[in-house]
Amino acid sequence: MADPKGFLKHGREVATRREVAERVQDWNEVYPDGIGRALLPIISTQAGRCMDCGIPFCHQGCPLGNIIPEWNDLVWRDDWDEAIERLHATNNFPEFTGRLCPAPCETACVLGINQEPVTIKNVEVAIIDRAWESRAVRPQPPEWLSGRTVAVVGSGPAGLAAAQQLTRAGHTVAVYERADKIGGLMRYGIPEFKMEKKHLDRRLDQMRREGTVFRAGVAVGTPDGLSVDQLRDRYDAVVLAMGATEARDLPVDGRELDGIHQAMDYLPQGNRASLGEEVEDQIVATDRDVVIIGGGDTGADCLGTAIRQGARSITQLEIMPQPGEDRPAHQPWPTYPMLFRVSSAHEEGGDRVYAVSTKEFLGDDQGRVRGLRLIEVSFEDGKLVEHEGTEREIPAQLVLFAMGFTGPERPGLVEQLGVELDERGNIKRDEQYATSVDGVFCAGDAGRGQSLIVWAIAEGRAAAAAVDAYLTGSTNLPAPIPPSARPLTV
Repeated sequence: MADPKGFLKHGREVATRREVAERVQDWNEVYPDGIGRALLPIISTQAGRCMDCGIPFCHQGCPLGNIIPEWNDLVWRDDWDEAIERLHATNNFPEFTGRLCPAPCETACVLGINQEPVTIKNVEVAIIDRAWESRAVRPQPPEWLSGRTVAVVGSGPAGLAAAQQLTRAGHTVAVYERADKIGGLMRYGIPEFKMEKKHLDRRLDQMRREGTVFRAGVAVGTPDGLSVDQLRDRYDAVVLAMGATEARDLPVDGRELDGIHQAMDYLPQGNRASLGEEVEDQIVATDRDVVIIGGGDTGADCLGTAIRQGARSITQLEIMPQPGEDRPAHQPWPTYPMLFRVSSAHEEGGDRVYAVSTKEFLGDDQGRVRGLRLIEVSFEDGKLVEHEGTEREIPAQLVLFAMGFTGPERPGLVEQLGVELDERGNIKRDEQYATSVDGVFCAGDAGRGQSLIVWAIAEGRAAAAAVDAYLTGSTNLPAPIPPSARPLTV
């Protein structure tokens, strides 16, 4: 184990972010020189807080089954080469999860019963950032080719994980992405201040060197893209990993007004502009009162983006009541609790308003949104109750919906393939990730529904094992989880 008395001698310590006044002036990562370097002075001590529990519940909290106590011990012992081997054994992309995952492993940490948990996420990202800098991450091309071909539709974390595993198993894999660059929402949906795209690009370069082929700018199932018949004719198996991209809407009076947009219309444009790309008719928050409807991570991404664009004011609305700072009694350890959390974007500005519902969007004479009419609400016996006499108006010239997603897009590929859907509108699959259409598999949010990046990678890895077995009759690839698994945490 790591330091036997580490958790007794040292408290929890995380990386220090750059000063707010400095970081809001640029789009760079909020940590000085990147989080990996920012962690180096404290990471050994923090890894040494791991107790090497008899039953490490952090494993239960992590869908990937990361061997967390082992790489904590290795970091404490300064054995970084072996630490990255242990980390990569279960996670293809720790540089993504170490920045974007909400760390359900930490809320399941045994130390967290009566102390602050181990900084597992920080140790993870320190390992992979150091590995990249020391060139310990190298391509792993297959020793032989199977002669079988696989198409992966979608280049988010689920699709990339499936593609890398299948390529390493010896299959010829092509990843199709309708956007102009590979990466899915990690490319344009995640702001640069949260994850700089250099981390994505160097992983894609590794995959190319291993043999994975990327086809960006190709929409499958559209007249000007690749037809479903062409897809089935060219490939022995297909993995659907398009994500859940149907955004949830808010159909109240005034919805048709100009200036009301989905977050995933706003964020990609902001990300492109921050990377120096030219964006026509960009939606910008400059000198506007901005209202973000939705209190989750996507809303926080909109908040940080609007701050950097020079918004006059920003208000983030949430229909649920404000969570507390301590675990609720009905969410005991090791489950993932609903707590009041402060992201880097929330540190930078804006107001958070809880327990309110939007009654109406108010417009001006030009048909543009000028404000919202809100009412305070509560949930009683599972029903939403509006409180009379609490209505008020707030100004807004830009409204962004960040209320989540309802499932994969049905028109086009999904309908043309004829795959069966489940009762929630997601693509139905069996215990082997197989859909109702022979040779077609599904991984990630397209089958699971909107979820976490760590679940997407876990499902991509597991689906790859199922595809490998389908093509060859057996597999040596790890299969972390069945598709019927549901998280006990997030």
